[in-house]
Amino acid sequence: MTGRIRRLSEFIANQIAAGEVVERPASIVKELIENSLDAGASTIRVDIEQAGVKRIRVRDDGTGIHADDLALALARHATSKIALAADLGEIRTLGFRGEALASVASVARLAITSRQREADAAWHLEVAGGETRAHRPAAHPPGTTVEVTDLFFNTPARRKFLKTERTESLHVQDAFRHVALANPNVAFELTAGSRTLDHLPRGSAAERVGAVFGERFLAESTGIDESGGGMRLTGWIGLPTFSDSRPTRQRFFVNDRPVRDRLAGHAVRQAYRDVLFHGRHPVFVLFLTLDASLVDVNVHPTKSEVRFRNSRDVHDFVFGKLSRALRDLRPGGATPTGPRVRQDASPPGRGLRTFAFEAGGGRNGDPANLARLFHEHDRSLELRDAGLPESSEGTPPLGYAVAQIHGIYILAENEQGLVIVDMHAAHERITYERLKRQLLGGGVDRQRLLVPVALDVAVGEADLIEARRAEIDELGMVMERSGPASVVVREVPALLFDHDLEQLARDVIADFVAYGSSDVLLERQERLLAGTACHASIRANRRLSIPEMNTLLRDMETTENAGQCNHGRPTFVIQPLDALDRLFLRGQ
Repeated sequence: MTGRIRRLSEFIANQIAAGEVVERPASIVKELIENSLDAGASTIRVDIEQAGVKRIRVRDDGTGIHADDLALALARHATSKIALAADLGEIRTLGFRGEALASVASVARLAITSRQREADAAWHLEVAGGETRAHRPAAHPPGTTVEVTDLFFNTPARRKFLKTERTESLHVQDAFRHVALANPNVAFELTAGSRTLDHLPRGSAAERVGAVFGERFLAESTGIDESGGGMRLTGWIGLPTFSDSRPTRQRFFVNDRPVRDRLAGHAVRQAYRDVLFHGRHPVFVLFLTLDASLVDVNVHPTKSEVRFRNSRDVHDFVFGKLSRALRDLRPGGATPTGPRVRQDASPPGRGLRTFAFEAGGGRNGDPANLARLFHEHDRSLELRDAGLPESSEGTPPLGYAVAQIHGIYILAENEQGLVIVDMHAAHERITYERLKRQLLGGGVDRQRLLVPVALDVAVGEADLIEARRAEIDELGMVMERSGPASVVVREVPALLFDHDLEQLARDVIADFVAYGSSDVLLERQERLLAGTACHASIRANRRLSIPEMNTLLRDMETTENAGQCNHGRPTFVIQPLDALDRLFLRGQ
């Protein structure tokens, strides 16, 4: 049974708030750095002891705190960043809730020393467990220093949940780098006693990303700078061949605020879905900029989650721009290492040729027809004259074939050096992209069900299906509401006719509920086409002539996503001439 209702004391209220804001030392580091950035700091130094449990000190050269406001800075829900309820609709600062310092002060010993530029002296304030211990003038340059010691000294149970010193230190460094990525115009330094963990001088965005993620990431990624619909997406995305076994190097920012957003994560995964090796995760640093009134950052006390006013528009924008950028990553396309290379070059005395692609007769969407599309592998290598000039200047990106080894790899020579191509993987991607263009490019063929599939769903899901019926129709599935909490499926994409239609429909509904759109139908059809393309592509030990090899190379240069096969394996590698020279000690 519960007792009478009573008002909590300020101390208990702060401790409850601290449970949401102060998860570990890294949480404090993040909050204090964000306060420094809001104060206009150009240099921020962070020092920790025992991974921040014993001491965290953050010093900046920002505007400082007025002497009369120093005590108020530690009061709960006291802030200089908003004044009216309307301000919550257009938050442009990193902090605004007025909870961080009060929460920290309730679970640690906290000292603030701050001086504004026009002030004659700084002021120092000490608080322990929410109680003021000292408030006096002090010597300090313009700016603010916040020192937090003995974290969870008055709540020992909370300290037991902390991990090892090494683990907590890594979390601090991760939080430090996360905020630093979005602010390359600010110098950052992180030390642990006498040891410097990170030193990040002011510089360009590329220099900051290279310092945090490493220069190899910049070399193995492509830049993004796309705009549309009042939004802008910038940053870097790793090549599909440069991936991680865990999603640890993924950074997403909204208006320079580091966030963990499920919607954006789904859009990125969908963009990489047929170019990434199974079990791998993409590496990226992305910055989404949009009007502050279109995003709600007042969702969680840690401010690490946001809510978009038009979530579907954001999802489609991020997915569309990333998908387009990844499709352009082909030999001779918008590669990360240099400008576009001529694609129209052909060997002297030899016309440019391409693979013939002929689908069998009948309805494209008929699943039984897929087996006939590429039943004979030889037919996919028939050559036809493309009608181009007999010769042209320059060397194409993948060069010209010189040999085939073990019936698996094609060796070619280009301006950089040696090109090694996995012929099956390359032909698999070419075949797959052509299948997609033929069978999905002109709209999805649908199959009407003789016996419609009835589903019991939640009332809200039935409402959604009724409101989004036209959009679901465009995906190739005709789904209608048949009752307050039921729907019926009358037509499905012809390629998926033999699938579990009830589960397929439920997956589509789940996607619309979670993300406002669905890629389930397209993804399942693409998976089917990928399997067909794999079986229809040239196999190992198939001997190719030099013209056939060059045909394959030229088609790779004009095929989207040609750098990876349908399973995410690389289709080619380039060994530069200087690397070959080093192997044979030439010039040494």
